[in-house]
Amino acid sequence: MSATATTTPRGRRAPVRSSTGELLTPRRIKGGRAATIVIGVGIAFILVYCLAPFYWMLVSALRLPSEGRSTELIPSPISLENFVAVFDPSNDFARSLVNSLIVAGGTTVLVLVLGTFGAYALARLSFRGKILVMFLIVATSMFPVITLVVPLLKMFSGGFAWFPFTWINTYQAMILPTMSFALPLAVWNLNAFFRQLPVELEQAAMVDGTTRFGAFWRIILPLAAPGVFTTAIITFIAAWNEFLIALTMVNAPEMQTANVAISKFTGSSQFDTPYGTKMAAGLIVTVPLIVMVLIFQRRIIGGLAAGSVK
Repeated sequence: MSATATTTPRGRRAPVRSSTGELLTPRRIKGGRAATIVIGVGIAFILVYCLAPFYWMLVSALRLPSEGRSTELIPSPISLENFVAVFDPSNDFARSLVNSLIVAGGTTVLVLVLGTFGAYALARLSFRGKILVMFLIVATSMFPVITLVVPLLKMFSGGFAWFPFTWINTYQAMILPTMSFALPLAVWNLNAFFRQLPVELEQAAMVDGTTRFGAFWRIILPLAAPGVFTTAIITFIAAWNEFLIALTMVNAPEMQTANVAISKFTGSSQFDTPYGTKMAAGLIVTVPLIVMVLIFQRRIIGGLAAGSVK
C-alpha cells in the first residue's frame, strides 16, 4: 500500500492517503510497518526452515567420505568423492535412475489419460449417484499406503485365485499402486478446469458437425492445457518420490528405483553408513525436480490459479 503526503499553502502537513485515496492515520501507518516486518520475518523463517535440510545435504555431499559425521557448516576441503561413489558399479545407481524415470513417467501418462476422461465425464455428464462417485474417488486417496501394502503384495505374488498373475519385480507392480493414489487427485484437480469451461463451446462445435469426442479433443482439451500440465507435474513428482511401494514390490537389485537404491547403500563394511554418498545421491535425485519446477513455475502457478477461478 503506497501512501502520498502533501503540504498545504500555510506549511501544514496534509493528511496522508494511500494510492486508493484511503486516509492513513499515524497509528495505521505504524501498524502497516509492523505488519510488513512480521511478514518479512515469517517469510525468512519459512525459507530457512525449507532450505536448511537441502543446504546440509549439499554440505555433507561435498565432504570427504571419511568426514561423513562432521558437523561443520562449510566443508573443508571440498571433495567430489561422494558423487563418484554414487555411480560405483556395485551400486548400479544409473539403472535405478532409469527405473525411477520409467515408473514416474508411466504413472504420469496413465494418470493423465484416465484422469482426463474421468474428470471430463464428471464435469459434463449428468447421472444418478454422481456426488457419491466423486466422494468415493476422493475417499480412495485417504487410505494410508501401509494399509494397502500387504494385500497388494499377496495379490501380486499370486496369492489370490482370481488374480493369476505374478507381478513381483515388475514395473506394473509399482506403477498401478502408485496410480491408485495419484489418480483421485488428478480427477479432482482436472474436474475443476473442465467445469469452468462453458458448455456452449462444445455445443457450437457439435452444431458444426463434430462429435462430442471431437469437441473434447479439439476444443476443450487445449483450453484445459494449463490444468493438465500442472497435474502432470504434480503426479510426476509424487511418483518419483514414492518409496514404500517400490521397496515392498521389488527385491531384485536391477528393478529397484533410485529411492530404494539410496536406502540400501553400504560403506566399506556391512555395518557402515555412507552418509556422504547417500547425501550425494539425494542431491542427484532432487535437483532435477527443483530445476523442473523452477522452469515451469509460471505454468504450475497459472494452472493452479486457473482451476480456482470460475
